[in-house]
Amino acid sequence: MSAAGVAEGARPEEAVVPAEGARPEVAAGAADGAPLAADGVPADGDPPVAGTVVGVVGPTAAGKSALSIALAHALDGEVVNADSMQLYRGMDIGTAKLTIGERAGVPHHLLDIWPVTEPASVAEYQRLARAAIDDILARGRVPLLVGGSGLYLRAVLERFEFPGTDPVLRQRLEAELAQAGPAALHERLRAVDPDAAANILPGNGRRIVRALEVIELTGAPFAAALPDPRPYYRSVQVGVDLDTTQLDERIALRVDRMWADGLVAETRVLADQGLAAGRTASRALGYQQVLRFLAGELTEAEAYQETIRATRRFVRRQRSWFRRDPRITWLDSAGAGLVAEALRVVRPAAR
Repeated sequence: MSAAGVAEGARPEEAVVPAEGARPEVAAGAADGAPLAADGVPADGDPPVAGTVVGVVGPTAAGKSALSIALAHALDGEVVNADSMQLYRGMDIGTAKLTIGERAGVPHHLLDIWPVTEPASVAEYQRLARAAIDDILARGRVPLLVGGSGLYLRAVLERFEFPGTDPVLRQRLEAELAQAGPAALHERLRAVDPDAAANILPGNGRRIVRALEVIELTGAPFAAALPDPRPYYRSVQVGVDLDTTQLDERIALRVDRMWADGLVAETRVLADQGLAAGRTASRALGYQQVLRFLAGELTEAEAYQETIRATRRFVRRQRSWFRRDPRITWLDSAGAGLVAEALRVVRPAAR
């Protein structure tokens, strides 16, 4: 859905995908080795509102948005955004946010809800997305949860409860990170929670800080901070993907279009609104590179090329996340019968 993502080093509650090699079920502090729930059926109790959530997932530039519009028309559905960067107001070109016209009359929820200075919160997103889904279901329509932000999708579809945060504690840990560096804090984490340290890269300072914060707040290991994932809604998920060569070409074309459509000018406007100080939004792919260009750290040509390279790296990580989930039915985005195939998968469950 979006060409934007977060850079390496994102906090767990900001993260879209886990670090290289991390298993989806242990991302963001979920219990180590927790099994994936089967069949998208709530593990206990009933969904808050009767009905099925249709997930449309996959890597950046694979065609999620186009498919979601077609499915929404066929199923009498509405789209709930699950792209972490499309939550930000004014971040339009760099996130490939659909225009009003491109939405083709399909209602879209959870776009443009935060200023660029607002740190991302998966817990807050979970609350807002579930409220939107419940409202859609209550009106007898089909909610389509669409995006490539894996943790955000799971937070909505599964029974995730997120540990809180303490601004004073966070500020102290971030000051220690700035002074001592991530390696020193990683050693501290290793001493108090070896399992968490094994699942967090030594250079991932923000995630190390979050792990230490959760441990101090809860008195429990970071890896035990979230319950085993269990379905919250009945759901059916389709994933769209392409051959790597084709997807790499699409990414290059998308970045070229972003530049032609005015990404640099859009970033200048957002910079005046505090984008560079935004802990999450400033690291969105495309915007991050243009900010470096505006700061004189890169030439514009270098920013352009780095956006392509970083997006391709991000896509590899998205695939690593999504491909581990056996509940997703994968479809070839380049196939002539994509919409028909997707309807064959989701329509029986969405009735």
